[in-house]
Amino acid sequence: MSAATTRSRTPRTPRTPDRLCAEAVGLARAAAEEAAAPGVVGEHVDVVVEGDRVVTHLFECKEFGYRGWRWAVTVARASRAKVVTLDETVLLPGPDALLAPEWVPWSERLRPGDMGPGDLLPTDAEDLRLEPGYSGEEEPPPNSVVSEEMAELVEAEDAEVTAGPPAELPVAPARGSITAVADELGMRRARVLSRYGLHVAADRWDEAYGAKTPMAQAAPAACVSCGFLVRIGGSLGQAFGVCGNEFGPADGRVVSLSYGCGGHSEAAVMPKPPRPAPPVLDETRVDVLPLRPSADSGSVSAEGPGEDLGHS
Repeated sequence: MSAATTRSRTPRTPRTPDRLCAEAVGLARAAAEEAAAPGVVGEHVDVVVEGDRVVTHLFECKEFGYRGWRWAVTVARASRAKVVTLDETVLLPGPDALLAPEWVPWSERLRPGDMGPGDLLPTDAEDLRLEPGYSGEEEPPPNSVVSEEMAELVEAEDAEVTAGPPAELPVAPARGSITAVADELGMRRARVLSRYGLHVAADRWDEAYGAKTPMAQAAPAACVSCGFLVRIGGSLGQAFGVCGNEFGPADGRVVSLSYGCGGHSEAAVMPKPPRPAPPVLDETRVDVLPLRPSADSGSVSAEGPGEDLGHS
């Protein structure tokens, strides 16, 4: 088969709409009004050619909340037939239609602080922020203190106190495994933070309470020298701590050691209250003045010391 023959058989969409289908505006409007609520089908907008003797009539949608949407009614006509039939009626968005935002999975929509009481946040089994908390379910890691000889010894001791060999028990004892040792030490966690998880947490904390924040830029000193800083353990303790100043902006939050605020314990020394100056006129003392002056005071009258001073 030649290439010309192949091209001739390729279906193509006609540019000129079928005359009878294009003129079936009334049929299309009646179908749109039957599917839509009364009064929401607007003016006829356009005719779109879908194929041979198949066109779609577009009508304006006046329904609230569907700005730019259009009622699309597809009609068709069989070959050599003079009757136009209805195919389908549907509401479609136009070029400038108001559309809902693209759907985003809940794991990507979730933001810090969205969780409330009773909410559950499942963690992906392959979460890059986590890694296994111990190596191996029943086999200790190569550098573990629980060696194979120790495990055999433990199993032998168990065989003496149990009703039969460990292999014949309903549940084989797990003593000697790395999981059992972690349980006894209270250190067993199924997963812990990976290095990636640690870096992500450190970046998040440093962005919120780090050296580049406006509060830290205006602080008189860093948190590393503050008495309100509570140290934390682990590798993150080398760069972060918890603020214990109830008047600080980061009270109870993980802060970078390079963070700072005006509530630094050594930022300023409270001055001692000033002592008042001694009073000029002491109103707390009582001066005793005699009613009759003594004879040697120089104020005795010539009449003599026993004469009345003129008081009745």
